[in-house]
Amino acid sequence: MMPVRDIQWKNSSGLCDKLDNLEWLVTNGLGGYASGTVAGTVSRRYHGILVAALGAPLGRQVVFNHLSEVVRFGESESISLGYGERASGKAGFEQAGLLTEFRLEAGLPVWRFDIGGILLEKRVLLLHRQNTVHVTFNVLENKRGDLPRLELRPELAFRRQSDAVDKAIPAPYRVTKLRDCYEIGAPQEPSLPPLRLRADAGSVAFTPDETTINHVFYPSEKERGYSDDASFWSPGVFVLNFNHEGAATLIASTESWEVIDIVQPCQAARAERLRRERLLKAAHPELRDGFGAELTLAAAQFVTTPAGRPEEAERAWAQGDEVRTVMAGYHWFADWGRDTMISLEGLTLLTGQHEEAGFILHTYSHYVRRGLIPNMIPEGQKQKGGQYDTADATLWYFHALARYIEYTQDTISLRTLLPSLVEIVEHHFRGTDFHIHVDVDDGLLFQGEEAVKLTWMDAKVGDWVVTPRRGKAVEINALWFNALSLLANWLSDAGDEGLADKYLRHARRAGSSFNKRFWNPKRNCLFDIVDGPEGNDDAIRPNQVFAISLPHAVLDPERWAPVMGVVEEKLLTPLGLRSLSPDDPAYQPTYHGDRKSRDGAYHQGTVWPWLIGSFIDAWLKLHPADKAGARRFLARFPNQLDKAGMGTLCEIYDAEEPHLARGCIAQAWSVAEVLRAWVKTAL
Repeated sequence: MMPVRDIQWKNSSGLCDKLDNLEWLVTNGLGGYASGTVAGTVSRRYHGILVAALGAPLGRQVVFNHLSEVVRFGESESISLGYGERASGKAGFEQAGLLTEFRLEAGLPVWRFDIGGILLEKRVLLLHRQNTVHVTFNVLENKRGDLPRLELRPELAFRRQSDAVDKAIPAPYRVTKLRDCYEIGAPQEPSLPPLRLRADAGSVAFTPDETTINHVFYPSEKERGYSDDASFWSPGVFVLNFNHEGAATLIASTESWEVIDIVQPCQAARAERLRRERLLKAAHPELRDGFGAELTLAAAQFVTTPAGRPEEAERAWAQGDEVRTVMAGYHWFADWGRDTMISLEGLTLLTGQHEEAGFILHTYSHYVRRGLIPNMIPEGQKQKGGQYDTADATLWYFHALARYIEYTQDTISLRTLLPSLVEIVEHHFRGTDFHIHVDVDDGLLFQGEEAVKLTWMDAKVGDWVVTPRRGKAVEINALWFNALSLLANWLSDAGDEGLADKYLRHARRAGSSFNKRFWNPKRNCLFDIVDGPEGNDDAIRPNQVFAISLPHAVLDPERWAPVMGVVEEKLLTPLGLRSLSPDDPAYQPTYHGDRKSRDGAYHQGTVWPWLIGSFIDAWLKLHPADKAGARRFLARFPNQLDKAGMGTLCEIYDAEEPHLARGCIAQAWSVAEVLRAWVKTAL
């Protein structure tokens, strides 16, 4: 049975305000998406009926911002289903109680309206690996007799998804009619493909009526300190009569007409339903219904075939692979190496997508440069792009590969990648970019460069690196020990005992130094940084958990209990770990305001749900028989699927109750690590 998340409101009081704080998301497997508020408003720059993932150098583009929807009975009675928020601040559904239900059906959004005896349902679907959206209306019940007609007005303001709302390509745009289809293009940007529109209904008419809608208000942009006033342009109105099945669909796409016309709306809906059923059948048994199934469907949103990397695709195909990556978060993150490697087990291996996991690992192997994989591949760039400012993503690659090998026993891939892994480690010994190098005095890994952020605590505003963490970071060295240990084992299995013994000696030396240098007897836990610009940093942060949680734990077992005691007392919340202890003078309890305020709190107390996975790993090493005890740390997460980003888990939460959801509405490592912990704590 396909899982359904139902949310219903019987009392219309405060309906619009409540629904304006809930957002829906549908993705297409390319990095593109459709998203908005449940109330039908646009509240942030990333909202749109279609945000297309296009090839370099375009990247993701908002090509269909909003759809005005009117139900008309005869010539005198019309009812608006919803409208974009205007400068007046009024928004949402025109009549209280018009929306009777919103739900996610197998992860896809469904609105149900009661319009004076007409029960009307609206669905939004993106075709998999296409920049094509279907907005479908179905009459479920008709007590009035004659069916109404739909008047749908597309509202547009073409721009990059990351551009401010007042930076759209100037309208009006060019409208071209082809039979009963329409193309809308921006002559000023000839490289941008046109938005192609057509309708599938009992009958279709298009009334040209070029209109500019001014003062569209974006409240989330205002709250975040950005431009909040936009203008939309509309070419006219589609007038649709329902077909004999009571259905009508508006189709919008940047694909060619040949591609658009291959699949009809009813076929597309059926194909997507079957695809989602297959995803659930392939997943771990704990992930096939209930909360686990919701996480499985959420996980599938992040695994993508990136648009616009032809050189990389050609190389991958030549080797029998395909290009895959992970979108770190919706709406604004692209593919990040660190997030991808941390998320790999939860997003792909536990969900039965083993082939996708292999493609991801091979894709990133092509990006290795001077012993590093990219921190981030900038959107809209070809495969030669990539920012390498990370000290930990490459070490997480070893961990992700180890998990992949354990699930798949793919020794062929391991043998193929082994020379690259050796070269990565040797670069770390010799020293590579950003002063990342092994200290010959103690065998520990040092990283850091002025005004550069290299760890996952990477907030930066201008030249201000909020948490610079230069020196020998606790989790970097835990990952270094883990990587050396894994590589030694792999080389031994491959018969290279000499090289295996070399890296095993280095691992033992690093481990010995770690236990001597990182232990902080005054706080009964670990230093966050040793040998930093100001000496050792005794801030209580969650990074020390990785010294226990990783498969090859660097910390001596007798110190696990005191460390976990401190972490549980100072950092644990019902929704993850705080990034800094409340006792610290730099602690920030909430994440809000403009960018400087937000980034100043990003890793200074803000709760990160992805950390709960490693916390549970470490906790279970101390309490291996108490899975029920570990499961209690996840008790609040199922309810989060009904908040903020519907059907998924957000990036961060405030450090104090009520732990409001913040940041991206859908974050890959949040979903992946909660999913992984859910399986691990199953009885």
